[in-house]
Amino acid sequence: MINRLLVANRAEIASRVFRTCRSLGIETVAIHSDADADLPFVREADQAVHLPGSTPAETYLRIDLIIDAARATGADAVHPGYGFLSENADFARSVEDAGLTWIGPTPASIDAMGSKIRAKEIMRAAGVPVLPTWTGSEIGGRVGLDTPARSSRATRPPSIETPLLVKASAGGGGRGMRVVRRLEDLPGEIAKAEAEALSAFGDGTVFVEPYVERGRHVEVQIVGNGQGDVLVLGERDCSLQRRHQKVVEESPAPNLTEDVADALHEAARKAGEAIDYRGAGTVEFLYDPGSERFFFLEMNTRLQVEHPVTELVHGVDLVEMQLAVAEGAGLDGWAVAGEPMGHAIEVRLYAEDPSADYQPQSGRLTTFEILPPG
Repeated sequence: MINRLLVANRAEIASRVFRTCRSLGIETVAIHSDADADLPFVREADQAVHLPGSTPAETYLRIDLIIDAARATGADAVHPGYGFLSENADFARSVEDAGLTWIGPTPASIDAMGSKIRAKEIMRAAGVPVLPTWTGSEIGGRVGLDTPARSSRATRPPSIETPLLVKASAGGGGRGMRVVRRLEDLPGEIAKAEAEALSAFGDGTVFVEPYVERGRHVEVQIVGNGQGDVLVLGERDCSLQRRHQKVVEESPAPNLTEDVADALHEAARKAGEAIDYRGAGTVEFLYDPGSERFFFLEMNTRLQVEHPVTELVHGVDLVEMQLAVAEGAGLDGWAVAGEPMGHAIEVRLYAEDPSADYQPQSGRLTTFEILPPG
């Protein structure tokens, strides 16, 4: 049983995990940087450990300091939250090697889904629908692209038609993503995507796939017990986006036929079973309303920012489920959680500067006003 849990994160998600821990009688430990010392999540924990420094690289990304903090406070479990080290297999291994309970999937599952190229190969083998995917070496000869990965034995696809989408194999959030509508533009866009991916994720590997016009982003929430059993908790529609970042999340997804929803859920179940998934995770799909076909995009091996809409609709506490699975509990007790009740929407607010091409801005929020319709 988990007695004292450290959250290796900050702010909203730390507070969210602490709330569930309080209801379960689990003691909590916060970590914080210099800049975050006065934030509410620090006061909400039973104990708090100061990590000297203000930047993430000095604090929330320091595996050694986080493990030391867990040991010093007597924590016996670590929850990674979302962002920072939440999908870092080395961090998960370090937590387990320290004799602590890792609240998340196995390091092997994180590794398997960490590369979008490898993840698609695994999903294809599991019978999950995926779009055709080409790497730089496979597509290079068709458009005159010359990359270090290209070889004389490269397989050339029989036909490549625009529009295409260039994507980074590691990471997400729209970085390294380019829509290409003319084949002659593809080499330059791949080069730009590689540079951006290398800068953002330390891995410049990209791939190319068909771009589905007017496709919808629909993702399915799953919880696995790490022994092949996977519970599906409905779907969320995250199609309203800005700069490839989600703005509105809605559950259940609107305008899905029962057959399509059932097929999405079954595909997500297969995805989780394929890697013996443990804990809460999200399987993301691209849905084409015109053909009613859908394709695997990626799997997020962590709790998502938008998890509350699923909790509201299905009447569950996903953090509680994470903790239960980490303690070795099965999924039988949650079997009734599959039926949705009602509807939930989450909206993210963005601060942008209209005088600078509406680029995202940061700073102190001094006024917040919601205007009535019309």
